[in-house]
Amino acid sequence: MRLATFLAPGSDDPRAGEVRGDRVIAFSSGTVLDRLASGDRRPADGEEHALGDVTLLAPVPRPRAIFGIGLNYAAHARETGKEPPPAPIVFMKLPTSSVGPAGPVRCPRVVERLDYEVELVVVMGAGGEIAGYAVCDDVSARDLQAREPQWTRAKGADTFCPWGPWITTADEVPDPENLRLTTHVNGELRQDSTTSDLIFGPRAVVDFLAEAITLEPGDLILTGTPNGVGMALDPPSYLQPGDVVRCEVEGLGVVEHPIEAAA
Repeated sequence: MRLATFLAPGSDDPRAGEVRGDRVIAFSSGTVLDRLASGDRRPADGEEHALGDVTLLAPVPRPRAIFGIGLNYAAHARETGKEPPPAPIVFMKLPTSSVGPAGPVRCPRVVERLDYEVELVVVMGAGGEIAGYAVCDDVSARDLQAREPQWTRAKGADTFCPWGPWITTADEVPDPENLRLTTHVNGELRQDSTTSDLIFGPRAVVDFLAEAITLEPGDLILTGTPNGVGMALDPPSYLQPGDVVRCEVEGLGVVEHPIEAAA
């Protein structure tokens, strides 16, 4: 099942529903978060819309917690000149970083080196179980990241987590450690790898976090990015207003968003 939050044509009222092929069918009641918490997988039976006619929002608009995992692909660790970490490196993004799959991402005035990171997202359900998976761009301010010892501003700025386009439930993703991930910037392929290069897989990072933190339904875990980030190119290539970033994870959909300057 693919769980989505959307705006129907001509409506400003977010609805929850199920994506089936090129259609979106609304649930009669409740939100995506309700479905994650309850484990309810009954098919939607409400009003239907063509997928192309609705506006997809972040499936959980304001997640309680967004965890990131740093340096979690072997090739990405090598391209940054770092040793693979002995345990997951955890950072946080703020709920206000969450935006829908179309963004936009707004670059703060203080940031000059804005970068992309395609990632497989783990979405938590009840009882510490993985409810599903999604796609995100873990947008990163490399200049802030380099000069500040913690990454809250560099990773957690407003709009720095466009994700979705929906949540694919875990039963439909039999092997999350064998999925292709790609990033295109203005149509140019920048990242092309698979989750088989993960150092710590989805279950391992969930278990690591759960040693100290109660994970709740709707919490997100961004599992890391593969090699090919802008800062590691020769010469480095950072995002600029007007750029369009397209992040895709095999079988899970696409996040495609523009970069805008701060107002």
